[in-house]
Amino acid sequence: MKNIPLVLILLVLATVFACKSVKKEVDMPILDNILVKEFSTPFGVPPFDKITIADYKPAYEYAIQLKKDEIEAIILNAEKPNFANTIEALERSGMLLDKIDYVFQNLLSSNTNEEMEALAEEITPLLSTLNDEILMNEALFQKIKAVHDKPEANMTNEQKTLLEKTFRSFARGGANLNAADKSRLKIINKELGLLSLKFGSNVLKATNNYKLVIDNHADLAGLPAPVVTAAAETASKNGQNGKWVFTLHKSSLIPFITYADNRKLRQELFTAYTMLGNNGDSLDNKDLVKQIVNYRLEKAKLLGFSNYAKFALQESMAKTPERAYDLITNVLTRANLRASTERDELQKLALQMGDKIKIEAWDWWYYAEKLRKEKYNLSEEDLSPYFMLDNVRKGMFEVAHLLYNLNFKENKELPVMDEQAVAYEVSDGDRLIAILYMDYFPRQSKRSGAWMTAYRNQYTDKNGKNVIPIISLTCNFTPATANTPSLLNLDEVTTLFHEFGHGLHGILSECQYESLSGTSVSNDFVELPSQIMENWALEPKVLKSYAKHYQTGEPMPDALIAKLQKASTFNNGFTVSEFVAAAALDMAWHQLDLPFTGDVNVFEKDEMKRVGLIDEIVVRYRSPYYNHIFGGGYAASYYSYLWTAVLDADAYGAFTETSLFDKATANSFRKNILSKGGTEDVEQMWLQFRGREPKIDFYLGRMGL
Repeated sequence: MKNIPLVLILLVLATVFACKSVKKEVDMPILDNILVKEFSTPFGVPPFDKITIADYKPAYEYAIQLKKDEIEAIILNAEKPNFANTIEALERSGMLLDKIDYVFQNLLSSNTNEEMEALAEEITPLLSTLNDEILMNEALFQKIKAVHDKPEANMTNEQKTLLEKTFRSFARGGANLNAADKSRLKIINKELGLLSLKFGSNVLKATNNYKLVIDNHADLAGLPAPVVTAAAETASKNGQNGKWVFTLHKSSLIPFITYADNRKLRQELFTAYTMLGNNGDSLDNKDLVKQIVNYRLEKAKLLGFSNYAKFALQESMAKTPERAYDLITNVLTRANLRASTERDELQKLALQMGDKIKIEAWDWWYYAEKLRKEKYNLSEEDLSPYFMLDNVRKGMFEVAHLLYNLNFKENKELPVMDEQAVAYEVSDGDRLIAILYMDYFPRQSKRSGAWMTAYRNQYTDKNGKNVIPIISLTCNFTPATANTPSLLNLDEVTTLFHEFGHGLHGILSECQYESLSGTSVSNDFVELPSQIMENWALEPKVLKSYAKHYQTGEPMPDALIAKLQKASTFNNGFTVSEFVAAAALDMAWHQLDLPFTGDVNVFEKDEMKRVGLIDEIVVRYRSPYYNHIFGGGYAASYYSYLWTAVLDADAYGAFTETSLFDKATANSFRKNILSKGGTEDVEQMWLQFRGREPKIDFYLGRMGL
């Protein structure tokens, strides 16, 4: 840091104190803002029922200024920079802003409306500007660099990690750039924030806008009764009494393309889904895709990388795009061959059924279900009556209890983000360690998919007190109807266990610093805790405990469990290839080293041809609705689901080599993975748990590849 004359320091301090004394009078009313005040709710959960949209902007403005003041205090501190007055002070700054932002951003995804989206367009540039002002502040960076260059000898491992990650985040945020490049990077970051926001909003609106309305009962042939009932209820809610409405939400889309005999309507609904954001209207996302990839490329080059994938993967377990691509290619080559064989089987079956057609993408789900029934005498209709949501949840909680001694108690007194959401107190034995929200069902205000998030992460406050996390799992599952409770399909069961695994990563965190706690690890490691949980979902012993018929209460018969196990690798060529092809598409967009000026659809088609995806399969996420990478945080990182599938299969092997609920193995996984957050290098965390490098054999065997 450059030397500052004492008179200038005194003048600046006098100005700051003068401003603060004036500001105190001006800002007194803001202290009554529900978001600014300490939440007076049990455990400090957000008072969802009391927050209004009008509360957000003044709260944000106050909290942003407060963070600026806290940063300024670090810069003006005349003491020699050290870990406490620089790194830890920076870590503790902006806690009010974080609290407000957690609430707003989470509700923007799960309970949004036009006012929220308009407000987000105002707030996003403010947050981007603040972040850039901090990361590119020369005086602050020099203080951080001084601590980094001569670290104190008595720091803990977690403090060393925080110091290193803080230094790298500033370097990656543009701290070393010249003034002109810093100015350009600020513009890029602002634009990227707004473009990603617009992309996600367009996908949500396009999803909600489309409805397949059926008024002829004959067109429902093949559909199970609960699916028909749900469609009738959806129609009624949309003012279409006496009709049936299907939407692009997965809980409506998948049953229709799986069971509906009407091929033309299957094609219509499937095509509507795969053309989301791709229809040349006001919600078309193709131009946004081009702008986003070009801004990301420009950002990467400003920071010294030839493409965005190299920038993004620098902090990952894979380290380089080449290593990620090697895995993608290895698995996709096997999956494509398997998928070709599966397609031929489906084509043969269709002809045997008298359907003189060529199998197309909208036929795959339909004939695959027929083939599964023929091969294994097993169908989703056989399974879903045993997957009542409440029972699946209880079974999932029991798995967590057996592994980690966790207990879950519903608390109906806590405010919730939606009337159908449920809140739980989570305890480790008798010790309360977290609050968990479960928000299960689709609504127009919620984006599609399933995800885990936090309204507060775990950390240790400045007084040494542990602050428990507030975790939320958000899903879009099949809702109850007038005749049946919520009955999940097989995919929804594994999805619930998956998101719960993320939840456990947040719940079991035992870290000092919030920025390192919970799920604060690289994308290609963060999916390990979630994906390993999926393994327990379909274990026969676990199934017997929770898979009970919703009408009779009888557990799933052994014969049905045996069929499920036997069919575990059925259709995996399709499942793996459409998923891994999406990872390849993501990587292709972010390995561009020149600005993209071409046609988005042509680029995507060429990439799918290059990686060998067969014509009868559509990549899981087409570019115009690929929210993971253009509306979320998985840019150049969707491969991470595959990377961690290899890790989770290997990690689960540690249990199968002992027992499903082996305490020593569970304790090791909790101690070395779940509780540590990002406080250590992820490779070391893996080695401490498994004792060796991961092996791909477990994954290939599990998937039948």
